[in-house]
Amino acid sequence: MTTNEPLTQSVASLSGIGAQSVIRLQKLGIETLQDLVFHLPHRYEDRTRIYPINTITAGMTVLICGTVDFTDVLMGGRNSLICRISDNTAYITLRFFHFNAKQHSNLSPGTLISCFGEIRHGYQGLEIIHPEYKIISSTDNITEDCLSPIYPLTEGLRQASLRKAIKQSLSICLEQQQSLPDYLPEFILSKYQYPSLSAALQTLHSPEQQITAEQLQQGDLAALKRLAFEELLAHHLMLINNKTAYKKWQAPVFAANKTQRQEFTDSLPFKLTKAQQRIVDEITLDCNSHHPMLRLVQGDVGSGKTVVSAYAVLLAINAGYQVALMAPTELLAEQHHHSFKQWFKNIQSHIVYLTGRLRGQQRKDSLEAIEDGSAKLVIGTHALFQNSVHFKNLGLIIIDEQHRFGVHQRLALREKGQTKTQRPHQLIMTATPIPRTLAMLNYSDLDISIIDELPPGRKPVTTSVIPNQRRQQIIAKINQWTANKHQTYWVCTLIEESEVLQCEAAEKTTEHLKYSLPNVRVALVHGRMKTAEKEAIMQAFKNHEHDLLVATTVIEVGVDVPNASLIIIENAERLGLSQLHQLRGRVGRGEQQSYCLLVYQPPLSDTGRERLGILRESNDGFAIAEKDLQLRGPGDVMGTRQTGQVQLKIADLNRDTDLLDRVQETAQLMISKYPSAIQPLIDRWLGRSSQYSEV
Repeated sequence: MTTNEPLTQSVASLSGIGAQSVIRLQKLGIETLQDLVFHLPHRYEDRTRIYPINTITAGMTVLICGTVDFTDVLMGGRNSLICRISDNTAYITLRFFHFNAKQHSNLSPGTLISCFGEIRHGYQGLEIIHPEYKIISSTDNITEDCLSPIYPLTEGLRQASLRKAIKQSLSICLEQQQSLPDYLPEFILSKYQYPSLSAALQTLHSPEQQITAEQLQQGDLAALKRLAFEELLAHHLMLINNKTAYKKWQAPVFAANKTQRQEFTDSLPFKLTKAQQRIVDEITLDCNSHHPMLRLVQGDVGSGKTVVSAYAVLLAINAGYQVALMAPTELLAEQHHHSFKQWFKNIQSHIVYLTGRLRGQQRKDSLEAIEDGSAKLVIGTHALFQNSVHFKNLGLIIIDEQHRFGVHQRLALREKGQTKTQRPHQLIMTATPIPRTLAMLNYSDLDISIIDELPPGRKPVTTSVIPNQRRQQIIAKINQWTANKHQTYWVCTLIEESEVLQCEAAEKTTEHLKYSLPNVRVALVHGRMKTAEKEAIMQAFKNHEHDLLVATTVIEVGVDVPNASLIIIENAERLGLSQLHQLRGRVGRGEQQSYCLLVYQPPLSDTGRERLGILRESNDGFAIAEKDLQLRGPGDVMGTRQTGQVQLKIADLNRDTDLLDRVQETAQLMISKYPSAIQPLIDRWLGRSSQYSEV
């Protein structure tokens, strides 16, 4: 038997795992015993003690015992079975929305039951919705010796089956000491006082009696720290590997011409900041290399990322290559199209605009211009990577707000400019400031440039947090604002009414504002409008033909109206901090002082109050993004989770930031002294997903 044989053994070799279970496990990315051993619990349930009812609070998930006081069915919009139980300290309500007559009769007064579930605030004090419960004769022997691991599941797979399979796998791998190799150097384990791999896995799958749920939740346990560290290290090493592999490809060389650069910057209606000039230098150096550029330009709202990318476009076009600029929304693509036409009006280059809505002869002409190479700059949305689009010689790809595109979409666009030996240069822009943690885990394969300076004259936006009851005062403020020749945005989070979310619909708000402000020119724009209609309204607003623009979050990125200096954002408590910061960035683009009013629906939760307070106190996008990460988690901060975004099994980006410096230091050590351990470590934690991270 070879050293690693148990690890590569199929899960089908385990008892209790039939053909159906194999298929279900595959959905979780589990095919071998190693996959099972590294399928780690995402939380633990504490059934080791019975909590007296008077000691529990909302948010806890606990085991309690009590005698049924009464059971009743509440009739209404949604019938529910209500059961009140009590011990000798207090009472609590159990609520069931799915129930039957047998359940009703089983929970008769005087019956002793144990139940487990999450405690919530209910209509009449604390309650548990759909608890797990058992009818018992006494409270003896109902607790468990240690915490119960809860694993990520898929449909048709039960916790009990998965626990049994993991226990078997761990036992097989541990029987043969060498079958679970430890790829971390002994020196590192000793330096950070980490346990061995086998001991750490044993602890997390079967916590010892003295280990508490709090220790695991807070991440204080050495076993948990060790595995989180190893997982983060695997991700970091994978990105370093990918960066090295990417740089081995050839790329077209765009020679820089000082005269052309000077002519371009002189033609702009503004002067580049020192930060923009620095990044232009970095891009020039990248594009003058035989290896593909892979650079991320981060910059806060309004910092001038697009004009920096325009210089890269100029380099590519002057070298005889085509450029594709992909934006996540039509509105942003339209904005880019407009900006580039302005900046390139003195430069002989054919700019084509391509979106999914382009039809007929117009679309045919655009596709032909792209294919014969006469279209030098192609600006568009997802339509750019469709099969019908063929570039003649694509040398540069610019992606705006990369995290909004799925990994396969980004790959498809890159492949349109790829030959057997050559890849196009890639420049990625984002106005979503990326916290250091996420930058290291998602983007350490990129060279990162940060525009850390706003154009001169930009004043910080003054932000206020206001309850919805003061709506009339806000409307009166708009009247005064309009009289002073300033413009206003009013942002609604939904297009149509929704009783569930209690959001004011944009259409209803528009009608109300028109009625309340008869002397104010009110317009409406939302994502369901046709492109031409949307563009016409935005252009009319920019030309000051409208005083007040009611909009959904379609205006989040790309809209530039210097005279708009007041923005009202409704239901602000429902949006993420980074998104609110992006929306706030629509104002403050002119010389006058600008204001942002965050309107919320009371009552505001403690977290909601904290979040809106952060925005009121800070205009620093990076500080706001760090806070957003702490409060909401990485998936929400970076937008909808995409294939290829880092999905962690055990590490927690909020909890484990203290490990990042160790990870970077250890990665360099592994590269210089233990290179043979790198790929096995990556395979162990990432398996097949590592192929996607190279985009």
